[in-house]
Amino acid sequence: MRGKSLLFAVFIVAALIVSVACRPSQTLERQTGDAGIKTKIKAKLASDVGAATITAVSVNVTNGVVTLAGPVSSEAEKAKIERVARSVDGVVNVTDNLQVTAPPAPSPQPATTSGPETPAPPTRAP
Repeated sequence: MRGKSLLFAVFIVAALIVSVACRPSQTLERQTGDAGIKTKIKAKLASDVGAATITAVSVNVTNGVVTLAGPVSSEAEKAKIERVARSVDGVVNVTDNLQVTAPPAPSPQPATTSGPETPAPPTRAP
């Protein structure tokens, strides 16, 4: 009896997970297509822009509409990421929410004297 209860509980949990994970506004084919588009975009970003974009840039796809988000180092990088996303087959539109972050400020250098250095006095032998 205990085994049947456990199996039933596992079935209920699995059914809940599947029902929450499915997007009711999308067919299974569309969800699969969107997942494929996301995978292609991530792969192209890694090869064309750099491997760091895999974790830094968020890519979400719904019904072929791509939403990009995350920090980038420059306007040029932002434009390149958007261009790469638009180049993937199946992309209908791209919403660019990428944020250009300011480069870190250089650390301050210690102050130096600008006057001539004075030589050390000569040492005398005893």
